[in-house]
Amino acid sequence: MSHYDYLIVGSGLYGATFAYLAHSHGKRCLVIDKRHHLGGNIHCENINGINVHKYGAHIFHTSDKRIWDFVNGFVPFNRYTNSPIANYHGKLYNLPFNMNTFYQMWGVTTPDEAKNIIDKQIQESGITTPNNLEEQAISLVGRDIYEKLIKEYTEKQWGRKCPDLPTFIIRRLPVRFTFDNNYFNDTYQGIPIGGYNRLIDGLLNGIDTLTDTDFFTDRKKWEQIADIIIFTGKIDEFYDYRFGKLNYRTVRFETECLNTQNYQGNAVVNYTSHEQPYTRIIEHKHFEPENPAYMNKQTIISKEYSVEWQNGMEPFYPINNESNTSIYTQYKLLADNEQHIIFGGRLAEYKYYDMDDVIAKAMNDWSKFNGNN
Repeated sequence: MSHYDYLIVGSGLYGATFAYLAHSHGKRCLVIDKRHHLGGNIHCENINGINVHKYGAHIFHTSDKRIWDFVNGFVPFNRYTNSPIANYHGKLYNLPFNMNTFYQMWGVTTPDEAKNIIDKQIQESGITTPNNLEEQAISLVGRDIYEKLIKEYTEKQWGRKCPDLPTFIIRRLPVRFTFDNNYFNDTYQGIPIGGYNRLIDGLLNGIDTLTDTDFFTDRKKWEQIADIIIFTGKIDEFYDYRFGKLNYRTVRFETECLNTQNYQGNAVVNYTSHEQPYTRIIEHKHFEPENPAYMNKQTIISKEYSVEWQNGMEPFYPINNESNTSIYTQYKLLADNEQHIIFGGRLAEYKYYDMDDVIAKAMNDWSKFNGNN
């Protein structure tokens, strides 16, 4: 095979953005991915004309105009606004917590009424120094919201009881005393018209790519094929787990095609009680109402089940507790001393990233390590 300036291991947003920037500066790049498709977790699968978010809902949002203009340079984004609904034993509540939620919860109609109820519940809890997630949540929003909209949903997400979870998982909770159901506070928000594959295709246009290609099956060959490696996989796997394995939560999806035009009336509905084993249902067509397939008499839904990660599963969410942080810190010391390898993205940095942040990180890393080459 040819020799390249850069081998990019993983074709998610970090890898694709880095490859685009390097290619734009005349560098020869090869992108490999062990999956059968490009795009990592933002990959969409077209089913009956509907772009299905194969690895869960991805809503692009940012307040950084540079990032917004960058992605819109490859594909126009629509005006989708994320306004999820919470279903607790059949009763519906708007998210994030706002005046609509408080009216549904208590029948109050003014911010002062809502504030008084929340403040009273916080005071009655007697919690001054939260010792776990349960105490942290109650000290922020009171017991009613915690019991109906946080407790069981969080336990399904993490597979552990809230009193056994650390406080840092919920450092703060968004509470708005306005009738505003927009989940994000960012200036810009939307979904690529035609799906995220168009964004990835634009980023990787003209760049050599290989799918169904695992870096670790022939590591020696891949390490010799390029001057610099951009690695976006699991950092513990890269170092052969010498300090131990990092832990993750993952998500299992059950996707169904239903013979109805509109199943739940919203893209995202969270199920916040243990009554349902899944955490939420995504109805994909609502992400792109401008798509002609929106009027189809069929719809696609995905039920999401949060489970503990095991070998062979896709790792989704780092578990940044004390033991995992200690392990990752040891790997990071090795990574920081590498001369020809750059680690980037949520698996390589053992960090959850929003999409705009991971693009910004790839841009910054390119500028920092390779921008002047």
